[in-house]
Amino acid sequence: MEKLQYISQGNTIQEQELHIRKALDNGIKWLQVRWKNAPENELINLCEISKQLCSEYQSVCIINDHVQLAKEIGAEGVHLGLNDRSIEEARQTLGENKIIGGTANTLSDVIQRINESCDYIGLGPLRFTITKEKLSPVLGFEGYQEIVDGLKEKSIDIPKIFAIGSVTLEDILPLQEIGIYGVAVSGLITKQPTIINELKKVMI
Repeated sequence: MEKLQYISQGNTIQEQELHIRKALDNGIKWLQVRWKNAPENELINLCEISKQLCSEYQSVCIINDHVQLAKEIGAEGVHLGLNDRSIEEARQTLGENKIIGGTANTLSDVIQRINESCDYIGLGPLRFTITKEKLSPVLGFEGYQEIVDGLKEKSIDIPKIFAIGSVTLEDILPLQEIGIYGVAVSGLITKQPTIINELKKVMI
């Protein structure tokens, strides 16, 4: 599984597609299409375009929230928030071979996601971010450390956790030292797609 995810950004389909193309051009291998409050027909269109582009670039295409849409366009999987459809339902719809990721904010969320057999967990936010409207409590490095320590205390294997929430290049090594698997980045790559190679180089 790739250690660097790009979560798409943009208020219009044109902005979204432009940012996705730039990220793919600069070497991103894992795209999560995320466009909250989008008109349904435009979201479908964007997801179809994204899946086609990802196929051309041999990149993974994950759809945020929309399980049925992910199935219809043949995406590699979905990412579900804590209040979205259950992982079990998504698994039934998509089948065993698709990637299903889930959001978490606390140790109990992470344990829930492990029990639900998520393929990876998006844990955050690391710090304040404007990308998300309803932001969960900010974790900081201490929060990640506490959660990883909590898993170790319970003798639970650390799953594939991706840090999210205004992650910068300088954050990657400290996060990996804590035991975090990878990072999901939105704003940084949207503003500066050429940073993808630098981010990848730091990833162990």
